[in-house]
Amino acid sequence: MSQDARFEDADEAPLHLVAREAEGLQVISALVQDAVFPAGEMRWLAKERRFALLLNRFRWEDKAAAERRGEYERVRSVLVVDDVLKVSSQGIDRGDRDLILSLLSIGFEPGEDGAGRLELVLAGDGGIALEVEALEVTLRDVTRPYRAVSGHAPGHPD
Repeated sequence: MSQDARFEDADEAPLHLVAREAEGLQVISALVQDAVFPAGEMRWLAKERRFALLLNRFRWEDKAAAERRGEYERVRSVLVVDDVLKVSSQGIDRGDRDLILSLLSIGFEPGEDGAGRLELVLAGDGGIALEVEALEVTLRDVTRPYRAVSGHAPGHPD
């Protein structure tokens, strides 16, 4: 019998996950919670129907081990959404490429025939909406983990 993967099973191996349904997207959303990125690291390649972000992702999958070590980690990751038909945003000064944004969650509102709307919720009431023909989101770590500059895990008020 096989078991589901657990956060505790993680090591320093890079993540490479693909979500093609809402349940898989929930996993990716949890892993990118509190990721930060400059606005200049967003790209919409309209001809390729692809939207991509280069993120500094907190390693939630290593949080328990990091607490024992006393050293939290982040890793650079690429989040790619394919089959994107339209991109819109609110609460983001797209002219300020150095503006640091914080990703809180990713949600999906299904439409007809597998299409839908992907919503990237940002801290500070900002957001990015992606109209997609089909749900296909990829998260891939592209560097080795590094010590989080803050030395702390992200926190949220109750």
